[in-house]
Amino acid sequence: MTQEQSSTPCKEAKHNPNRQQTNVTISFVKAGYQDIGFLTYLRKLTMESHLKKAGIEMSDEQHVARIHEHFNDSFLIKLGHSTVGLIKLGIENGSLHIRQFQILPEYQNKGIGDKVLLVCKRKASEQGRSLTLNVLLDNPAKQLYLRHGFVIEQSDSLQHFMRFTSP
Repeated sequence: MTQEQSSTPCKEAKHNPNRQQTNVTISFVKAGYQDIGFLTYLRKLTMESHLKKAGIEMSDEQHVARIHEHFNDSFLIKLGHSTVGLIKLGIENGSLHIRQFQILPEYQNKGIGDKVLLVCKRKASEQGRSLTLNVLLDNPAKQLYLRHGFVIEQSDSLQHFMRFTSP
C-alpha cells in the first residue's frame, strides 16, 4: 500500500440502525519505529480481550514482537490529523492479506472500517488478487468482514480463515 488519500464518503450500512452515520475521509501513512508505543497501546486495547477469550495470554514483549512481524507492511490509518488505527497489508500465498487491522474503540462503528476494507478490496482487485484475512472466532469484527462479502473458507480451534474475491 502506498501513502494514499481516500476521500469518497463511506456509505451507511442500511441493515445496522445503531451505527452512527459519518462521512469518512481517511488516509494511510507508513508506520515508523517512532509509532511502536502507539501500536502497542492500540494492539493491547483492541486485541487483549479477544485473545483472552481464545485462551491466549500475551506479555508486552509478545505484543511488541507481533507488531514487529512484517513491520514494513504497516500503515497508520489517519482521520484528518488523528491516528485512529493500523492496517498491515501484504502478499501471502498469492493473495493480498490483511495481517492486522485495528481501530481505536472510540472510532469503531463510524464507517472507518468499511472505508479501509473498500480500499483494500480495490487494491486487491487492481492487482488481480483475492483479499484474505484471519479473525479470532469470537471477534465481532467477523460481522464487518461478512458484510463486505468475505466468506469463511475454513476454521480451526482459534480462528476463521476468510477470503474476498472480486466478482
